[in-house]
Amino acid sequence: MKNLLPGVPHVESPFFQQIFSDPAIDDDTRRIALELAIKGYAVLDFPDPEFDGKAEAIKTDLRPHYDLEGWQQSGHQQGISLRVQDAWEFNDHVKSIACNPQILDLLSKLYGRKAWPFQTLNFPVGTQQHIHTDSIHFSSSPERFMCGVWVAMEDINDENGPLVYYPGSHRWPIYTNEHIGRCVALMEGTPTQGLYEEMWRALVESHGAQPEYFHARKGQALIWAANLMHGGSRQVDPARTRWSQVTHYYFDDCSYYTPMASDPFYGKIDFRKLVDIGTGEEKRHHYAGHPVPQGFVETCSGQGGHQWDDFDGELYLAANPDVADGGWNPAEHYLKYGRKEKRRLRP
Repeated sequence: MKNLLPGVPHVESPFFQQIFSDPAIDDDTRRIALELAIKGYAVLDFPDPEFDGKAEAIKTDLRPHYDLEGWQQSGHQQGISLRVQDAWEFNDHVKSIACNPQILDLLSKLYGRKAWPFQTLNFPVGTQQHIHTDSIHFSSSPERFMCGVWVAMEDINDENGPLVYYPGSHRWPIYTNEHIGRCVALMEGTPTQGLYEEMWRALVESHGAQPEYFHARKGQALIWAANLMHGGSRQVDPARTRWSQVTHYYFDDCSYYTPMASDPFYGKIDFRKLVDIGTGEEKRHHYAGHPVPQGFVETCSGQGGHQWDDFDGELYLAANPDVADGGWNPAEHYLKYGRKEKRRLRP
């Protein structure tokens, strides 16, 4: 079957039925795909026979990185989250879980593009994190080519902060800065998801969405779609732990950025500089199969569109006659070469 919408993940495609009716797709993959399409998440047993041993080794190795006693005494009440980001850089077991070949193969089938891990987070306790959608933190163009895989490293119930999520919320529109009336390029400081939290609460109420909680047993994993509304429920018993690992995945042939820190039509795109955890390869940004010019990435990752206020194409060509002789579009040349070469903007 010809894919008429290659810029839409298979699991979110209007052609879902045709795609996943392929007899080459096994029943379990089809089951997971259907759950992702309908609910925005799917549960499975993590496919690693050595998972229990790796989980225990991770707990032992990472324990010194957390102030668990301080969290139990006061941090819990303050809603502080304990985490180690990108422990894969120094812990082979964390990396092994992130790069699990069966998970990578499954995600690639579900999304229709090759999956690769770019970030890990390891938690010893519940996050108690406000509900949110990953789409403002990690997004792509085309949108929705991102997902998370969370895996429990011990049994979890109502007492130690289970994940909370809103089934079906992944189908809601992706709301970014333009929708909430913010131009973060002109804001002081670093934007946070606090800009969105009131709106998210109102969305849940408006839709009449009901929460579900993941009472996972050790070794169970949950895949969630990029726009699923989710968070961490309050940890009732601070004396308990809630060890878990989250790995975030992107997919090939996309551009990768942080919408919360971007104003595309004001000239500010917070492109992410990413490495495939499995290969160590730095990932290039692509658009419809074509590499995005590095000059464009660097310029848009600057301080915002006002830096273009003084750019005049005719003056740029006058200052750089070789560019004019070459028949270049002045803006394209400046983004690709001129900025890096520190060319003059005016004669």
